[in-house]
Amino acid sequence: MSKTVFGDLDALLKHADSKFSLVNIVTKRARQLNNWIRVQQLPAADRREFFASEPLIAQDEINPNKPVSIALDEIAEGMIEYHRTKESIK
Repeated sequence: MSKTVFGDLDALLKHADSKFSLVNIVTKRARQLNNWIRVQQLPAADRREFFASEPLIAQDEINPNKPVSIALDEIAEGMIEYHRTKESIK
């Protein structure tokens, strides 16, 4: 079993069809989370103008400075689904 800095790679690959897909899924989700982190830093009155996807795992258990780690945790727990299209991953 391969171990990486982010945990068990084999466990992560159960939720993707390839390493390439996994990287794309993590990248897309980390960008969404990064947007959420930036929106949280705005005054409350300004937040409603922005759409941001909040973390799916318990927010008291995350480090908001690590969107990639949050994305990997969500994928490992099976909270992120993806659908392959001809153009890209949705």
